[in-house]
Amino acid sequence: MGEWTLFSPGDSAPNDGVYIETGDNSFHMGITNPQKVRLKRGDKFPETSNHERRWKRMGHN
Repeated sequence: MGEWTLFSPGDSAPNDGVYIETGDNSFHMGITNPQKVRLKRGDKFPETSNHERRWKRMGHN
């Protein structure tokens, strides 16, 4: 079973790492001042800046 790539607030981090906010428009235009968080495996993702954003691990597609 593959690992998820996008995470919602309250989900548990699957691995240690730095995660960044992403959104629907980020693939084309990017997000201005996205939040970044460093989480350990099992930590819960915090709330995002708005309801359309999700978390994605930095450095991974």
